[in-house]
Amino acid sequence: MPFVKVTPEKLSQTVVRQIEQLILRGILRPGERLPSERDLAEELGVSRPSLRDALADLSERGLLVSRAGSGVFVADVLGSAFSPALIQLFASHDEAVSDYIAFRRDIEGLAAERAARLGSQTDLRVIDTIFRKMEAAHQKRDPSDEAQLDAEFHMAIIEASHNVIMLHMLRSMFDLLRQGVFYNRQMLFRNRMTRDQLLDQHRAMNIALQARDPEAARAAVEAHLAYVEQAFAEQLRAEKHEAIARQRLEHEARR
Repeated sequence: MPFVKVTPEKLSQTVVRQIEQLILRGILRPGERLPSERDLAEELGVSRPSLRDALADLSERGLLVSRAGSGVFVADVLGSAFSPALIQLFASHDEAVSDYIAFRRDIEGLAAERAARLGSQTDLRVIDTIFRKMEAAHQKRDPSDEAQLDAEFHMAIIEASHNVIMLHMLRSMFDLLRQGVFYNRQMLFRNRMTRDQLLDQHRAMNIALQARDPEAARAAVEAHLAYVEQAFAEQLRAEKHEAIARQRLEHEARR
């Protein structure tokens, strides 16, 4: 007969599965610190020895890492899909930027479409909350908060798409963007007119998502990233023109 005996599962394995799922779904993020052993055991309703067994299992498999005197953290499970040599090539060739934005436009457009259809009310509330913070940050002179919230807004849409492969792949791509591999995001927010346009575009995305309109959500994301690509191209041209002007000025000064 094709049956096998059912064996009682150790309590620690139930804990392991719960933490695995939280990491898989992106709720526990790389570098995030877990609660203290006492608090976590209490939250999970298990004994501390069972919790220790679970944490040891997850640490052995590279999902968690212990830091002496600091606690237990989610390991950097994202890594990178690209070798350091390829990342360096991306950083030194402008054509990689265009392809990067085109890739994001396709994938994030799909994510927005899925989020409008599949996102829970809580997912949509998170997106709306981040957008309200963006509106508040928009009033400040320093654009750094707004730039940070921009990344959080996009990631919230991706999380609301409920596709774990898409989530982890794009989180890895955003990590490269944060490192400045493709372009300097903060530069886009330094121009007031550009900032106004970007806020309007994020508002259009939020409105479409809150209305649960998949087609409008996808179109809003695609229009936004097309604008980002154009703005970056214009920024590059301006920098090249400035470099030429400086050369002329230096040449004139030496004559």
